[in-house]
Amino acid sequence: MSENPADPAGSGRRFCLVASRYNRVITDRLVAGARDALLRRGARPEDIDVVHVPGAWELAAAVRQASRAGYDAIVALGCVVRGETPHFDYICQGATYALSRLAITEDTPIAFGLITADTLEQAKDRVGGRHGHKGEEAAVAALEMCGVFDQIAEAST
Repeated sequence: MSENPADPAGSGRRFCLVASRYNRVITDRLVAGARDALLRRGARPEDIDVVHVPGAWELAAAVRQASRAGYDAIVALGCVVRGETPHFDYICQGATYALSRLAITEDTPIAFGLITADTLEQAKDRVGGRHGHKGEEAAVAALEMCGVFDQIAEAST
């Protein structure tokens, strides 16, 4: 484990990327960025599993199952783009709430990589555009939380 939180180590850890198929033009890029970030930090390709779900609403159910499957960290990845109805608000609020509940109730680090954007262009700006890469950021946060969980476990013994 790296002592520097800015450079967390992925070596020897198993990861699950749970990704929505909806808005795949964005979510495929989120997965690629998260995977690349993990590989650059020492994770092996065979230690990174990708599970696809239909949409953002289904992320939490798959994340919950993955949290019980022995992964060291899970990264939830999705994209919801505002439409003409309030559906956007319900999906974003429900998915965010469910993922946040899992993050505090499960014993596995769970990172949030769900983009909620008003337009497709805004979403594209968040997968390697002018607002960084949210897939990479979520993967690095998951790695850092692995280190935090390790520190807590070590301190409690």
